[in-house]
Amino acid sequence: MYDMTRTPSIAAALVLLLSAPFASAIDNAPVNALSSTAVMRPALPAGAAALKVDDYKETDVWGRIRSGYAIPDISNNLVERHTRSYSLKPDYMARISGRASPYLYHVVQELEKRGMPTELALLPVIESAFNPQALSTANAAGIWQFVPGTGKDFNLKQNTFKDERRGVLASTDAALTYLQRLYAMFGDWQLALAAYNWGEGNVQKAIKKNQALGKPTDFESLADLMPAETRNYVPKLQAVKNIVGNPGQYNVTLPVIDNQPYFTAVDKTSDIDLAIAAQLAEMSVDEFKALNPQFKRPVITGDDRTKILLPQKNAEKFQLNLAQFGQALSTWTTHKITGAKESIASLASKFGTTPEIIRQANNIPAQTRLKAGSTILVPKTSASLHSDIAENIVDSAVMALEADRGEKRGGARTQRFKTKAVANSGKRILRGTSSTRKHR
Repeated sequence: MYDMTRTPSIAAALVLLLSAPFASAIDNAPVNALSSTAVMRPALPAGAAALKVDDYKETDVWGRIRSGYAIPDISNNLVERHTRSYSLKPDYMARISGRASPYLYHVVQELEKRGMPTELALLPVIESAFNPQALSTANAAGIWQFVPGTGKDFNLKQNTFKDERRGVLASTDAALTYLQRLYAMFGDWQLALAAYNWGEGNVQKAIKKNQALGKPTDFESLADLMPAETRNYVPKLQAVKNIVGNPGQYNVTLPVIDNQPYFTAVDKTSDIDLAIAAQLAEMSVDEFKALNPQFKRPVITGDDRTKILLPQKNAEKFQLNLAQFGQALSTWTTHKITGAKESIASLASKFGTTPEIIRQANNIPAQTRLKAGSTILVPKTSASLHSDIAENIVDSAVMALEADRGEKRGGARTQRFKTKAVANSGKRILRGTSSTRKHR
């Protein structure tokens, strides 16, 4: 496994400082030369000890990614085609870069901590276009596109209230752990990437097939045995790697992403409404959701281990405003439906709200009703004002819907619906193929 640290050795740092032509050559070299030249270290020049190590520091995350390239390059028609395709869409690349900017520093930092190739930070470009709300038709979610079963394998909680496949911290940790496991299995990053997309079992079968025929088992030799999406997967990453390695060569301008943390994690000590959390942080709800996309309901529940992410400048505001708030942090509690007589209209009347608010808080479509056993959010009453939603309720709550029997459907049998959390419970779904994945 490639080994690198965020801070270069003293000697290497001083060498790079005093070797501007050498550094410039690296920046302008073709991408297939970056992997080797980035780790070269010329002899230490005389007088170099007079310089400070702190004088050498990447100021842009893109440069930091380039300096850690370590996966062997491939060059073929697919790479050329995808490189050309991305380079001809500068607006698209700029949009993805904008989406990536809050997350990229964290991803790179975690890669470096594990000694992993930093171009893996570009993988969400291929997976999700860095959109944490991306959801494929195979129900793969988040920037790393975990399907429910694989998410559970890596302890990503998925319940009515949150989906950690979308959370930046949890999903990045899971994705890098998964990639490390695949690399340990295959000893090759390109095959590990193919397995991330296609499944390790499929890659193992392809390897055995080529071995039986006396053929090589590297990625390009196995490509003809792979589905189209997997066959294009590594070439797409190589294409993005090429552009990030030398954007000027491809007439692409990458927005500057500062080489410093964008967000910090803040402990949550009790239930808090998402809107109140955003208010205390002096952020819009949309800005707050961009960093905390795992929360699916208007209240953030969970034990004390649940954290919220805030930009560095807003975290201090949050703490100051929280200390002075003096009001209930959460206005929601749960209610379990016991029978058909509990309609959304009757619940709205009971809890002093409107049917529309209950539907919106619980993502209940129009012309559907709740089935007995469903647990939903309702406004707090005076009796529940100072109590949090119990953790066992958070973990076990389900919601099942059926067509509203008050709607006439020409005698058609009532169609029943379930939420995605219920529909996918206990069921494993393999990673989608090109016909089932959607990243827009």
